[in-house]
Amino acid sequence: MSYLVRTIDQELDDLLPIAPAIALDGPKGVGKTETASRRADSTWFMDDPNQRAIIGADFALTPLPPGTIVIDEWQKLPQAWDSVRRQVDAGAPPGRFILTGSATPVDAAGTHSGAGRILSLRMRPMGLHERGAVSPTVSLARLLAGEGDQVGGHSAFTLRDYADAITGSGFPAIVAAHPRLRRGLLNAYVQRIIDRDIHERGRDVRRPDTLARWLRAYAAAASTTTTYSRILAAATAGDGDRPAAATTMAYRDALTQLWLLDPLPGWMPVGSPVRRTQVAPKHQLADPALAARLLNLSASSLLSPAGAHMAGPLFESLVTLGVRVMAQAAEAEVSYLRTAHGDHEVDIIVQGFDGQILGIEVKLAAAVSDADVRHLKWLRAQLPDKVVDLMVVTTGTDAYRRPDGVAVVPLALLGA
Repeated sequence: MSYLVRTIDQELDDLLPIAPAIALDGPKGVGKTETASRRADSTWFMDDPNQRAIIGADFALTPLPPGTIVIDEWQKLPQAWDSVRRQVDAGAPPGRFILTGSATPVDAAGTHSGAGRILSLRMRPMGLHERGAVSPTVSLARLLAGEGDQVGGHSAFTLRDYADAITGSGFPAIVAAHPRLRRGLLNAYVQRIIDRDIHERGRDVRRPDTLARWLRAYAAAASTTTTYSRILAAATAGDGDRPAAATTMAYRDALTQLWLLDPLPGWMPVGSPVRRTQVAPKHQLADPALAARLLNLSASSLLSPAGAHMAGPLFESLVTLGVRVMAQAAEAEVSYLRTAHGDHEVDIIVQGFDGQILGIEVKLAAAVSDADVRHLKWLRAQLPDKVVDLMVVTTGTDAYRRPDGVAVVPLALLGA
């Protein structure tokens, strides 16, 4: 499979000439090593005992050759982080180090955070716009900058195509696989986390079946703010020996450290008339395909009566994934808005570094009615000086602006 250019490639191109050290964080299989190594003069693999021993034997990293160095899976030798930080303090040139990691190290208590020295970038699975199947015509960055007056374009993507995208995965080695193989790889990905990766996090999974059921219950809660106690109850219904809440919270924390859980935070506006918002996270897995696989949902079943109840939430997961990738490149933060009593809700809030706001609703349909944009228009009325644009992301075929100024954009046409 040829390399698919990622949105984070542009971020690295922009930052490497000015940053001495960059850390790429994200789940296993997301493509960190391949993306980083394309910019490196040499790559050192910390899962290789010989290379790990060489790095570990010299805190000053004197064996490393000149040029850009990738230290892959640095968490397997936490000392490497401090060594790089010291090199930055000593005047390492821009573009000297890229560290890739798929987990927070277990024994990182004595490791310096790297704040002010090592720039951290989150690398997520590919959004739809990165998978080579679509040709975006609408730029999220331009909308956020208030430069998106011209909204247009046509897409031939169908509802079935979106179902395929949900179940097809954003992991580079999986997305191009045959559907039968893809399902097996996704199953193996989850099973490895349960059987091995969490154990490596220092957690003893005494009941793997319970953890697997908890993950399925979490997947069923995608794009909702269902409480963790309800997720646990759903996972252990009828189980006479229910694990303690503290045990499942420990699993949750370990899964988050492995970047498998990627919850969307609630928006907390500062100095605005929007008061009393909910802050409980909206549940998301790193890749909606993992949620679909945990729930035994195929593209066909998502479009059938049996699986239709998850089509909307998982489409929102797919949109959220893509928006987060795009927003990071635009130096923006992503959250959601729900007022305390649920009177108003906006699926996605993108807030730029200057405080400007782009409000986004997600709709698993082609047509958009006045009722679909009422919360977006309410947000604009509350924050007229901050809201620079509003958008509904759909499964339709054409991008356009409504008379009220709200952009309607099929996901297949939305890009960075």
